[in-house]
Amino acid sequence: MNQQDIEKFLALPSPKKHFSAELKALYFDGKGDWQTAHDLVDQLPGKSAARVHAYLHRKEGDQWNADYWYRRAGESRPEVSLEKEWGMLLKRFWED
Repeated sequence: MNQQDIEKFLALPSPKKHFSAELKALYFDGKGDWQTAHDLVDQLPGKSAARVHAYLHRKEGDQWNADYWYRRAGESRPEVSLEKEWGMLLKRFWED
């Protein structure tokens, strides 16, 4: 996924109906709506929702809670910028 693809994704007036909850959460986060993004994954089971949830708490600045969700996802907190992590997640869930 390149910068042009990211720009097209964020230019959508709303997320597509067929998008997964994780992809919708990344859309709303990318548009600056952290709360809607969080609400989409907050109660979902599974490692993929936990992974996006972890990113969102990292972005919020709640590292303890973020690390809890990274563990639930079976992953470690990445040593990259939030922007890079968002892009990595977008690519992961776009390809699913």
